[in-house]
Amino acid sequence: MFRIASTALKRSAVRASASSNAALLSGVRSFTSAEDATTAADASKLSGYHDIDYTINEDATVFDAVQKFAAFNIGCLATTGVDGNLTGVVSERDYISKIALLGRTSKDTTIKQISTPASKLVTAKPSDSVDACMEKMLNSNVRHLLLVSEDGELHGMISIKDLVKSVVKEKEQTIRVLSDFALGKGGHFGAE
Repeated sequence: MFRIASTALKRSAVRASASSNAALLSGVRSFTSAEDATTAADASKLSGYHDIDYTINEDATVFDAVQKFAAFNIGCLATTGVDGNLTGVVSERDYISKIALLGRTSKDTTIKQISTPASKLVTAKPSDSVDACMEKMLNSNVRHLLLVSEDGELHGMISIKDLVKSVVKEKEQTIRVLSDFALGKGGHFGAE
């Protein structure tokens, strides 16, 4: 069983709940600039999921999930039970394949009827490398990974986009170092 980490996620849930109506109206979410993201935990700090409440109760309707997808411009939510523990994930893909294509209605279907249960989740540890996370996503054909610690606590969520941003930033830094070296500015000190 997975537990939601009581630290950052609950604090961000309180912040997100307070600004939820504003986000619904503006449709804007904030991003942190990329630094040296080499682990899943580093990539999660760059993620659009970092400062929002990306959880939803599994007994809520699919319509509620779709509203949250649209409000925060995200594609996946972690589902929780009445006890607050992680029960799975629900994604835009679930909506399309299990609601829209089957002629069901999102207002009459609960999230737990279409979500992927926790027992079938592909997760990553916060210490996993960005490359390892990409490999998990590609091998499992998923676009989001929950970050779950060794003791089963949920610490975050990352998307393939977050990992791509991390890799791009790393490549840009490598190019900068090599360019500086080629221009005689020193290979390890930067062109500042």
